[in-house]
Amino acid sequence: MDPKTAVLNYQYGERAKSELILASRLVASMPGFPSGERMGGKRMLLMVLEGVRSEIAFAHGSSGHDGFRKALEAMDAAIAAAEGLNFEEAVEKIAEAVSASTTVAQESWEALAGHGLL
Repeated sequence: MDPKTAVLNYQYGERAKSELILASRLVASMPGFPSGERMGGKRMLLMVLEGVRSEIAFAHGSSGHDGFRKALEAMDAAIAAAEGLNFEEAVEKIAEAVSASTTVAQESWEALAGHGLL
């Protein structure tokens, strides 16, 4: 991996990871919402999850890295689970997306180190 690609992939991977961790915390909080607030919370949560998904889609489109494709697939499953109020499964799928994004960042870090840039 050339240095420019490694820097971009590292940035995309770290950004995705950060957003995914936040999304996971939001999903995990949903069962604690009072029943009267849950549907409004669900609508807002789905908007956030779609926003995170679009960031990952941008990273995949820009880099073509397979790790971002895996993260997208996991996010699709997480969004479907959240739509069905299965928040535990949604958290698990987001964790898969975090893992895939972390792998991209780690590979990029190693490439940068290999080029003597770290």
